[in-house]
Amino acid sequence: MKVSDRFELPPDKAALHRRAVRLEWWTIAFFAAAVALLAVTLGQSQAMKAAWIEDMLGLVPPAAFLVADRFRNRPPDRRFPYGYHRAVSVAFLAGSVALLGLGGYVVYDSAARLLAGERAPIGLVELFGVQLWLGWLMIAVLLATMVPAILLGRAKLRIARELHDKVLYADAEMNRADWLTAAAAVLGVLGIGFGLWWADAVAALVIGGDIVRDGVRTTRGAVADLMDDRPRVVDGSRPHPTPDALLAGVLDHDWIADAWLRVREEGHVFVGELLVVPVAGVDRLVERLEELQRWARAFDWRVHDLVVAPVTRVDTG
Repeated sequence: MKVSDRFELPPDKAALHRRAVRLEWWTIAFFAAAVALLAVTLGQSQAMKAAWIEDMLGLVPPAAFLVADRFRNRPPDRRFPYGYHRAVSVAFLAGSVALLGLGGYVVYDSAARLLAGERAPIGLVELFGVQLWLGWLMIAVLLATMVPAILLGRAKLRIARELHDKVLYADAEMNRADWLTAAAAVLGVLGIGFGLWWADAVAALVIGGDIVRDGVRTTRGAVADLMDDRPRVVDGSRPHPTPDALLAGVLDHDWIADAWLRVREEGHVFVGELLVVPVAGVDRLVERLEELQRWARAFDWRVHDLVVAPVTRVDTG
């Protein structure tokens, strides 16, 4: 019996993962360009500054995903006998904290400027010999950054659910925050143009509150994963159905009288222990246990490292 082996994604999941890697490289290129464009047209708009900061922080989740991807599939070694699957969980925490930090910054800075009554002037700029209101350039850049963020976020969200990749999910949430922040900035700039000095800060404040909510939820989920919480679906809304279905399937074996299962989530995979109570007089126990482990791993692609052991009884009290 092989003690440990390298985790390999099924062919269909591996193809999705390769697409996710390409999307993350495209995301880094997009955010780098967006940061440069927004820096040129930044002005004094608070909502524009929020969008600029958001785009800089938006580089964290894709970078964390790509770094974790270099480690997640390494086989166990003497230093890390359980493997490197938790690299994905650490990357999920990094992306979640970046999202939370972004929302906190936007809320704090917007509220401070709103209470101080600061007015953000937007002047004129000369472009090709023609004087234009800088606000139009701001709006054009913001709208240009919204479309890629929407498309990237939707593509990542679908892949994240199929791969159960929480890092990719956090990145999709960051893309959502990006285009929402850009939309709020557009409203803020238009508000300034119509003489509503407070519209800029209010728009940034509202969207910042939404980002904080998402950041708190994803950060809570990332910390819970590192504390070996019960596996949950990618958005954290409910427990993952696989452990219960796996235990029910184990109990369907005619040579098993009772069983107990405990699993935790390490990146893409489930790791845990399965205790079984054999019926009296069962033969070939060792072979049956090895067959049961192979059956469990084939039950779901995420079941990877499962220790199966016989016991005389299961006491959960």
